[in-house]
Amino acid sequence: MVFGNRDENSGTGVGFTRNAATGENVPYGDFLVNAQGEDVVAGIRNTEDLDALKSQFPKIHAELMGVFLRLEAHYKDMCDTEFTIEQGKLWMLQTRVGKRTGAASLRMAVDMTKGTKGPKGVWKISREEAITRVAAEHLDQVLHPQFEAGVKKVIAKGLAASPGAAVGKVYFTADDAVDASDRGEKVILVRSETSPEDVHGMMIAEGILTARGGLVSHAAVVARGWGTPAVVGAEAIKIDGKKFTAGSITVVEGDVISLDGTTGEVVVGSLALSQAKPPKEFDTILQWCDQVRKGKMAVRANADTGEEATNARKLGAQGIGLCRTEHMFLAPDRLPVVRRMILAQTPADEAKALEELRKVQKKDFIEILKAMDGLPVTVRLLDPPLHEFLPNVHELEIEKATAVAGAWSSEQEQLLKAAHEWSEHNPMLGTRGVRLGVVKPGLYAMQVQALMEAAADRVAKGGKPIVEVMIPLTVTREELALARSWVVKGIADATKGSAKKPRVSIGTMIETPRAALRADQLAQEADFFSFGTNDLTQMTFGFSRDDVESRMMPAYLENGLLKRNPFETIDPDGVGELVEIAAQRGRAAKPGIKLGVCGEHGGDPESIDLFYRAGLDYVSCSPFRVPIARLAVAQSILAGAGKKKTETK
Repeated sequence: MVFGNRDENSGTGVGFTRNAATGENVPYGDFLVNAQGEDVVAGIRNTEDLDALKSQFPKIHAELMGVFLRLEAHYKDMCDTEFTIEQGKLWMLQTRVGKRTGAASLRMAVDMTKGTKGPKGVWKISREEAITRVAAEHLDQVLHPQFEAGVKKVIAKGLAASPGAAVGKVYFTADDAVDASDRGEKVILVRSETSPEDVHGMMIAEGILTARGGLVSHAAVVARGWGTPAVVGAEAIKIDGKKFTAGSITVVEGDVISLDGTTGEVVVGSLALSQAKPPKEFDTILQWCDQVRKGKMAVRANADTGEEATNARKLGAQGIGLCRTEHMFLAPDRLPVVRRMILAQTPADEAKALEELRKVQKKDFIEILKAMDGLPVTVRLLDPPLHEFLPNVHELEIEKATAVAGAWSSEQEQLLKAAHEWSEHNPMLGTRGVRLGVVKPGLYAMQVQALMEAAADRVAKGGKPIVEVMIPLTVTREELALARSWVVKGIADATKGSAKKPRVSIGTMIETPRAALRADQLAQEADFFSFGTNDLTQMTFGFSRDDVESRMMPAYLENGLLKRNPFETIDPDGVGELVEIAAQRGRAAKPGIKLGVCGEHGGDPESIDLFYRAGLDYVSCSPFRVPIARLAVAQSILAGAGKKKTETK
């Protein structure tokens, strides 16, 4: 035993070989004279820094700096140490590789490739080693705003759906949120759950909080795509009109709360924010990752607008892996047109509404193809059931029942009738995807026409669009063959007489177990497969993703019934095996078929490792997760190369 509290010539301290906050190659730490180790970390006394150690114990300080150099040269990394001085003699108690911030991790990784002077000469790490030193959470820290450390009153906790931190005034409807934003207020939109009708309020919100829903719910997917912090499935909050309660705390409209989309915490009041600012080393590391990935696995983005596509390209996306055309229908000026199409009583009325939608979709597609010129853009034809574009049938019934005499219009009655007609008991397994195209063929024909006209427009203006048309939810070869014929006809009609024609391929999503098992048959009609792992996970487990994550999942994880949330990290034994089977059977039937994944798993490092080992050509994820995917793919490739090298020894 050594004692730092023996006398005034003794002391204790904690030291880091480099600055763990900034990554600067300058040692730092704290020490106390005549004290034991726990006094330094407990905050009982005010500590002094290592500069003070140098002035009071210059020989000890010089010896400690020499130890720091030896430790770094040995571990080739920044070290966290504990030391004691007993009557003028330095004793090193323990050391370990030190924890660091995201910015520090990036700076250290790059700096250590340049060479560091050690006691026996200069040492350095390779670029490949530098890539492995950076973790996904380090990139999240520098890409999104975070709360500064301090006391906070957490009133509820939900699922961390979209990283980053946000502070704002609470509003409970999309319209109220927009009005408040127009007044210059920063807004947090709070809903039981979000729907397409809430999109205009979500667009202006600093953050989004829902009481229900999971990590692939509407709120979560939309928020991640926009980079908006979001917490979903916070079941502790009980919404009642324009207020919510969480335990004994009541929050009313206009009160300020803070949301942490990285931890899932909901906090009363305003917390201090530190804005995201990636250091220069961020780009350096990702460029090295791209060199490792080249020719092995691409990273695309899920994006639904030209603005999102532009941002995704800036973040390093090599194309669009999923453009959800339904999101183009959700703007306040377009939703009424979609409803007119649904409510149309005659073919002429339906055709008129479809023509209006064709014009706006063509404009949207032009913007996306322009942003991704020369890179592939996978456009998924309409996937969700039509009832999602209509008001909630129960809310309409209540509105009708409470309306004063004469206030309920014939238009509202028609809307209620349509809501009943399109309402389904299990819409996830109902009339959606390719099935919707079968019962309402004009809808898919309009989308293909708009897309092909947009591609032709880009070609005419010197662009190089690469279009991939994706049919959702096919389960049989016959379905896909029929849908493919629609697309082929649409392409021929739109490009008739054109000298230069855009590059177009046709494929399908693999999102049901049957589709995965019959991939050899589907491959006969497909140029590519894209695995929709969100739905594939739901259908393999029999889990309703919007219900189980907040209600059942915590208990399953706590009791060890599941090792991890399968909606966050792909289940390797079930869903992952289906991906592997489909990849093998698809390639056996058509060796050149392109394989990708467009579910949210495409941005999860562990899932990406499985996709790489399964032989997929690309992953696609939310734009703000593209840097994480670029890093994760490179790390998987390096890990695979290291494993092969070990096996050959």
